[in-house]
Amino acid sequence: MIHVVLCDDHAILRRGIRDTLAEATDISVTAEAGSYAELREQLRDAACDVLLLDINMPGRSGLEVLASVRETHPQIRVIMVSMYPEDQYALRSIKAGAAGYANKAGDPVLLIDAVRTVHSGRKYLTAEVAQMLADSLAQPAAPVPHETLSEREMQTLLKIASGQRQTDIAQELMLSPKTVSVYRARVLEKLGMGSNAELTAYAIKNALIDTP
Repeated sequence: MIHVVLCDDHAILRRGIRDTLAEATDISVTAEAGSYAELREQLRDAACDVLLLDINMPGRSGLEVLASVRETHPQIRVIMVSMYPEDQYALRSIKAGAAGYANKAGDPVLLIDAVRTVHSGRKYLTAEVAQMLADSLAQPAAPVPHETLSEREMQTLLKIASGQRQTDIAQELMLSPKTVSVYRARVLEKLGMGSNAELTAYAIKNALIDTP
């Protein structure tokens, strides 16, 4: 039996993933968490072979949580799940030590294959991500400005570009508005820009956000 723990701050999405995994007789969801604090508590007692971890968590980003889990529970195989386009976070996740990356907007049945694949000791990569990884190894691309951003700075950029207000970003990330303002200032400085409008245009140009 493959023991799986779900970590996503959206209860409805967790339920959907749980229902999907329930179709597999060799997979059992042993615990759920809606935050990093809850995840730490659950991992103290719950059996966990594979962790499905949302990349956009409140308080701490999914990649920050990934680093912590790899340090405290190195035996757990982690699959990052996200609504972000694969070209935005997939390679970051794999290079940070994730065993796989799955898009929430994709076929949910693929999650079963992903869990089985990483539990067997292999990486779970879609054809697109595998090609991106091969390309990056064969011919490293020239670094783009946003690759210098920290995970929290990247989150701030994406949320600003998506039209969210500073107060809303602060609430969603469980930070103070002042802290968000500091991250915004760092993003503007690193990207050499002076306004939210420029950040939005940059994000659209580099396909960092989905556009209608």
